[in-house]
Amino acid sequence: MPRYDFRCRACGATFEVSRPMAEASAPAACPDGHEDTVKLLSTVAVTGGGTAAPPSGGGGCCGGGCCG
Repeated sequence: MPRYDFRCRACGATFEVSRPMAEASAPAACPDGHEDTVKLLSTVAVTGGGTAAPPSGGGGCCGGGCCG
């Protein structure tokens, strides 16, 4: 489930809320009970789990066909 960051305008606290994406824009109360909060923009790091494929053909002695 996605987590969203909020900041309380009354006390300045920053907190996270886990909720479905369908409720991403719903207001969230501060843990101290304040209602005046704002959703913060968050950055998402997208990283691949794979590795890059090695280049094919060309370059080097054996890759260029000069061996043997």
